[in-house]
Amino acid sequence: MADELEAAMIASAEEVLAEAKELLAESVVEEQELRFAGTRLAESLGDTLRIAASRGGRLESEG
Repeated sequence: MADELEAAMIASAEEVLAEAKELLAESVVEEQELRFAGTRLAESLGDTLRIAASRGGRLESEG
């Protein structure tokens, strides 16, 4: 169950990153769009760091 949730969170982060890159490639972007993208990127980074910490803890307990 945890692995499936982590996979979904990572997939979501990949999608957010791709969308943010597209947005940043635009020559004109509204402030609201940048704030939204920044917020989503921060959320995704937080999720990814939690996953890394969780996996690191599991590796330490196995080793």
